[in-house]
Amino acid sequence: MNNTYARATAPLPAGWVVEQFRAHAAAAPGHLALSAGPETLTYAALDARSSALAEVLRTHGVGPDVVVGLCLDRSLAMIVGALATLKAGGAYLPLDPAYPDARLAFLLENAQATVLVTAPATAARVAWRVGRRVILHETGEIAETSPQPTTRPPTRPASPADLAYVIYTSGSTGQPKGVEITHAGLTNLITWHQRAFQIKPTDRASQIAKVGFDAAVWEIWPYLTAGASVHLADNEIIAAPEALRDWLVAERISIAFAPTPVAERLMTLPWPAATALRTLLTGADTLHSYPPPGLPFTFINNYGPTECTVVATSGTMPVGAPNTSLPTIGRPIDNVQLYLLDDSLHPVTPGESGEIYLGGAGVARGYRNRPDLTAERFVPNPFASSTPGARLFKTGDLGKLLPSGEIAFLGRLDDQVKVRGYRIEPNEVAAALNQHPAISQSLVLASNSAPGEARLIAYVVPKSTTPIKRSELRDFLAARLPEYMIPATYVSLAALPLTPNGKVDRTALPSPDAANSTDENKFTPAQTDAEHCLAGLLAPLLKLTGPEQVDVGANFFELGGHSLLGTQLIARVRETFEINLPLRVLFEAPTVIELAAEIESLLVAKLENMSDAEVQQQLATAAPAATY
Repeated sequence: MNNTYARATAPLPAGWVVEQFRAHAAAAPGHLALSAGPETLTYAALDARSSALAEVLRTHGVGPDVVVGLCLDRSLAMIVGALATLKAGGAYLPLDPAYPDARLAFLLENAQATVLVTAPATAARVAWRVGRRVILHETGEIAETSPQPTTRPPTRPASPADLAYVIYTSGSTGQPKGVEITHAGLTNLITWHQRAFQIKPTDRASQIAKVGFDAAVWEIWPYLTAGASVHLADNEIIAAPEALRDWLVAERISIAFAPTPVAERLMTLPWPAATALRTLLTGADTLHSYPPPGLPFTFINNYGPTECTVVATSGTMPVGAPNTSLPTIGRPIDNVQLYLLDDSLHPVTPGESGEIYLGGAGVARGYRNRPDLTAERFVPNPFASSTPGARLFKTGDLGKLLPSGEIAFLGRLDDQVKVRGYRIEPNEVAAALNQHPAISQSLVLASNSAPGEARLIAYVVPKSTTPIKRSELRDFLAARLPEYMIPATYVSLAALPLTPNGKVDRTALPSPDAANSTDENKFTPAQTDAEHCLAGLLAPLLKLTGPEQVDVGANFFELGGHSLLGTQLIARVRETFEINLPLRVLFEAPTVIELAAEIESLLVAKLENMSDAEVQQQLATAAPAATY
C-alpha cells in the first residue's frame, strides 16, 4: 500500500443532502422523520417546515457559502433550521445557547453569519448580534422574522466545494477556530455510513450529541437521507447510563452513537436480549476497553477530527478481547487516505509511530477566516501529485500500523486534550484566565484520575498575596467559555516552575491538595441525615475518598462537578430517596445543604401522613444506600 492506508474509493450519489432527503419525502411523506418526546414530524411535515424557513432565509440573502447561525437547543427546530439552511443553499453554524454571550458574539462575528435563527427564549439575548433574525418555535414553525427582506440571490444546486456547515473547535491561540465542511465531505460521510451499517428506512437512530459537537452531524444526515427516523433523547436521560439504556430499548433504537465515556459505561450494563439495538457507535475520545461477551449489538470505535468531517477511521471491536493494549481506531473509511509520517513528511516504517495525516474526500476547506492557520494545518499532499489542489490535514495525533492492518492511536504531539468528548486547547483556557486582573500567569492541563475521566487543572500565579476565591475564577471563566472548558481545580502558586531553558517544568508542578488549591477558606461538614446521604452519593462522583471530604456548603460546579456528573447525581438521588427530582433543581440549589432541603421538602410532601420521626427514619434508612 506504499505506506498509504486507505479503503477502496467508492462513488458518491448524484445529489447532496437536500436532493436525497426530498426523494424520501416524496416517496414516503407519512413516514416518521423526527421525534422528541411527544413531539413528532413526518417527512412531509419536516419537508414543509424546512421549505417555509428556506424561503424566508433566501429573502434574507442566504445562498451559496452564506453562513446562517442556529442558536437553538437540541430540538426539532434545530434540525428544521439546519435542513432549511441547506435548502436555501447556505451553510449552517450550530451555536449552543448555553455558551456565554461573549463566545456567541465572537463565533457569529468570526463566521460572518448574516442571519440568526433562534428560539423565543434566547431571541432577546442574542438577536442584536446579527441584523437579520428568524425565531422558531420548538417544533420548527416560524414564530417571527425580521422585516428586512433583500433581493434573493440566484438559486442553484449545491456544488461539491460549497460549504454545508461550519463548526468551531477550541483554538491554541486563545480563540476558537471555525472548521469549514463542504458538501463533498458531508456526502462522503453519509454514503460510507449508509453502506457500512446498511441503513434502511425502517431504522430508528438516536440523537444525543450537543449541537456544537460535530457528532450531531453524524447522528442526523445519514438517516434523513435514507428515509429512516431520528429520535432525540431528553437531556436528563443522556448522561445516566441506565436511563439511556432503558430509553434506547423502549424507543426501539436500532443504531446509536454515544461519546466514548458514555459508551464505556453502556458496555458494562446488562442488556435485554430482545433489544432492537444492533450497532453502537462511539468516538471522540480514547477507548480503554473491549466490549464484553453477551452484548446484543456490535460495538464500533471511530476516530476523526472535526477537520475531516467527523469520521476518518472506523473499526468493529472484537468481543471479549484481552485488555493488554488499547482498542484500535480501525481503518480509513471510503475515499479517505491515512498517512503515518515523520517530521519531514516521509512515511514511517510499518510498526513505527508517526503523525497521522489525513487526505481525501473528508478534508475540510480550511478554517473560517484564518488563512494563516489553514496553511499551517492543511498542507499540500505530496503523494497525490496527479490531483490538483490535493491536501493533507496535519492532525497532531500519533499512530502506528499494526500487523492486522488497523491503526493504533498513541496520543497527541501537543497539549490538546479531550474532556467528555470535547476537544480542548488548554492554551485557550489559560488565555481567558490571564485576562483576570488578579492573575499574572496561568497554565492549564488535564489530569486523568481514571480512564475517561479527564479533568482540567488550572495553575495560577496571582499578582499579589491576596487569596483568589475559586468561585471568582470560575465565574470569570463562565462568562467567557463553555461549561466543559472550565477547570475543576485551581492551584495557586507563587511562580510556575521552570526548566534550565526557561520553559515550564510540568514534572515539577504540584498535585492539587488542600494546602495549594484555591477555596472559600471555609469547610462545612454534613449535619443532617439528608446531607450525610447526599455526601455519600457525591463523593465517588467527585473522586473523593469519602463523604467526609464533601464540603456541603460549596457549589457543586465549583467542586469540579459538571452537567454529566450532575445528571448522574440526580439519578442516584431519585433511586435512593424514591422521589422525582428534576435536574434543574441542581442548578437552582447547587450546594448539598440546599439540595438536601429540597429533598426533605419533597419527602415531607410525599410522606405527609407520616410523623416527623418517621420522615427522619426514612432518611436514616436511605443513607446506607448511598455507597456506590
